[in-house]
Amino acid sequence: MTGIHAVPPSGTVAGAGATTPLEVIAAVAANGVIGAGNRLPWHLSADLRRFRALTTGHAVIMGRRTWESIGMALPERQNIVVSRAPGFRAAGAQTAPSLDAALALVTLPAPAFCIGGGELYREALPRATTLHLTEVARAFAGDATFPALDRAVWRETAREAHPPERPGGAGYAFVTYARAGA
Repeated sequence: MTGIHAVPPSGTVAGAGATTPLEVIAAVAANGVIGAGNRLPWHLSADLRRFRALTTGHAVIMGRRTWESIGMALPERQNIVVSRAPGFRAAGAQTAPSLDAALALVTLPAPAFCIGGGELYREALPRATTLHLTEVARAFAGDATFPALDRAVWRETAREAHPPERPGGAGYAFVTYARAGA
């Protein structure tokens, strides 16, 4: 873990696992693609700044391939890598064999963020309370996808549209969804 030492907010128990609120953060192309060859198929500076602003000071939970694509522990966050490989180790991060085990390791203030990849998003989505999506207004080729959203389960609570960052680039929107009825 990096140099953050924080006390969980009142009502949140550190290491409580099932009671740790979980939020999902992802950038998703119009066709659901989130990755190609273990990399993002686009570069959106504003999206990277938003990701940093939302996740700093919190736990980030990711799958092994996402960890490998990032290549290092994200600073000022508790990094937790989910891998079913028994001997897997990640320098600067904690490891867990499942999403439940990862949530049990959380010591920073709520919420914990699931940051990918596709398989972990599929597991996290039914448990998440909030989704922070960057919806990229173009289809991209790729080999990792975000699960389809059941619009009866999620309601849009905020949307901030952005034009392309460079000529020929894709427009995008920062969209927040809350679980319906929550």
